[in-house]
Amino acid sequence: MPPEAVRFRELLAKVGSGEHTSTGLTRAEAREAMDLMLLGQVSDAQLGAFLIAHRIRRPSPIELTGMLDSYRALGPTLVTPGLRPLCFGVPYDGRSRTAPVLPLLALVLASADQPVVLHGGGPMPVKYGVTLAELFAALGIEWRGLSLEAVQLRLDRHGLALTHQADHFPRAERLLPVRDAIGKRPPVASLELLWTPHQGQHLLVSGFVHPPTESRAWEALGHAGETDVYTVKGLEGSTDLPTTRAGISARLRHGTMTRILLHPRDHGITAQEVSWQNLEIWRDQALAALVGVGPLADALLWNLAVYWWQADRCDCLEAGLEQARGLLAARSGERLRQELSA
Repeated sequence: MPPEAVRFRELLAKVGSGEHTSTGLTRAEAREAMDLMLLGQVSDAQLGAFLIAHRIRRPSPIELTGMLDSYRALGPTLVTPGLRPLCFGVPYDGRSRTAPVLPLLALVLASADQPVVLHGGGPMPVKYGVTLAELFAALGIEWRGLSLEAVQLRLDRHGLALTHQADHFPRAERLLPVRDAIGKRPPVASLELLWTPHQGQHLLVSGFVHPPTESRAWEALGHAGETDVYTVKGLEGSTDLPTTRAGISARLRHGTMTRILLHPRDHGITAQEVSWQNLEIWRDQALAALVGVGPLADALLWNLAVYWWQADRCDCLEAGLEQARGLLAARSGERLRQELSA
């Protein structure tokens, strides 16, 4: 057995022991384990054993931080000198029940000089839902097949970027067959909600489903030096705020957490969530929403107002709603879509 595999076996033993004997990994050990996996220096059998053992045991916040160190070192990087983007972490396995709003939100924000950095991949186990890249492609904007330099150029010129795992982070793509084989979301799925390819000052937005996921995220990101984080209990674990119930979110700034409950009905937003059907129907809904009409229009307005406020572009949510209406009326998001699809 190669020395790297022997070392990984030692790390695996710490993760895979029983609840009374497992010691877990230090931050340095978790980074080492993730490095070995990303660099292809362990067998698929070891890789699968590690991922499923960590899934059962649940990674500690400090282990997530160590894995995040590895992603930061070995993954793609984007920069926005002098600008502070919104960086969104959403599930890589996509959406299958509700119509996504994030691509539309990103277009409108970027068109208003608020940079947005996204990351994603192809359809991912276990859900295999529709992905960000597929949604943008339905709008005529292709991110797949671009070089990282081309993505950076779009970020420089238009304030919008999406890195795609198969093209820009092939080391992480190597984990995909094993992720499929184990049939459950591994700890890497939690990591994808916390990582961003952006380097520099930003507001990191992370979606979650279960409260323990949120608390682990706060602690892990705090260890990682992220000073400004917004966590959102969004639709299907995404960062899309719901319109039919209170939105549960929290802002973590410099170690201080503020819980923010968002009540759309208090602001005249009463639209039902729009069910996901297929890309063709979503495209028609999305194009209508970008000009302020159709079934997704209120969801886009609500999300735009909240994120405009959280980006510190206005003083309160009421002002965010007023300014969001103006942004949609100006149709700047649709103009940017046309520019990027040309």
